[in-house]
Amino acid sequence: MKYLFIFIQKSLFTIMLAMSLLSAASAQLNETTAQAVKNTVQAQLDAFAKDDADLAFSYAAPTIRAMFETPRNFMAMVQDAYPVVYRPAKLLFLAAAGTSSAVVLPVKMWDKEGQSWMATYKLELQADGRWLIVACVLVRDKANLNITLADQIKLIAINKDF
Repeated sequence: MKYLFIFIQKSLFTIMLAMSLLSAASAQLNETTAQAVKNTVQAQLDAFAKDDADLAFSYAAPTIRAMFETPRNFMAMVQDAYPVVYRPAKLLFLAAAGTSSAVVLPVKMWDKEGQSWMATYKLELQADGRWLIVACVLVRDKANLNITLADQIKLIAINKDF
């Protein structure tokens, strides 16, 4: 049952993210926005590395917080469904794209076995000015290191493995 929930959750995220990617794919971001989005994702990854569930949960958007209800539930889901996000061996931030209120940030990650993954984050600007994470779609990276945002959209749209 737990895995069915994770499958449904990833499917919904995928649909939402694919729709968002299509609308944001051609938009250029200013440097300040791109850095703020990167900082949010990096801060959440740092919180995972310290096993700080409360801090990691604070970077999740209200819709995600409502879905998981507690930092403990959120952390358990990440550990189970997103192990490479929970403990990446290394990572590489790629170019973000989006609008003034929604941004997509691809992050290439490697697990401890050396397998590469593409984590595509969607963040939204909150009323208080913070960028929070509304989705993360993770796919095994079978593509080139220099994958483009358009290629990511295609991968998300056609990949049936998640």
